[in-house]
Amino acid sequence: MSGFSISQVARQAGVGVETIRFYERKGLIKEPPRRASGYRQFSLDAVKRIRFIKRAQELGFSLSEIADLLSFRAVPYSSCRDVKRRAEAKLADIERKLQDLQRMKNTLLQLVEGCRGAGPLADCPILDALEPPKD
Repeated sequence: MSGFSISQVARQAGVGVETIRFYERKGLIKEPPRRASGYRQFSLDAVKRIRFIKRAQELGFSLSEIADLLSFRAVPYSSCRDVKRRAEAKLADIERKLQDLQRMKNTLLQLVEGCRGAGPLADCPILDALEPPKD
């Protein structure tokens, strides 16, 4: 056999068949040629590309950003510097998110520590802190 069915590609790439169809609709993978029977015939490169997409998603890249990363290989004047800049931008974004999460954690920790965990809801400091200020 010279190609893989969509279910074989899904299995090898560790995704669902609908994920592959979704990636096709988004232009992240090309629609493969069809056999005489009408079934699509994927190459090993499709499996590699899907694995690349999944790994990039695990690192926090959006599908749009992944499309840009994939396009670098197709553009002759692209360089490793271009990819590094994208990775640095993503890293800075993750750092901002981590700082935001740390602030949220600290605030929530203070609220939890300030709550006795007993009494009527009307006296709950956590709910009070979540209420918008009264005009």
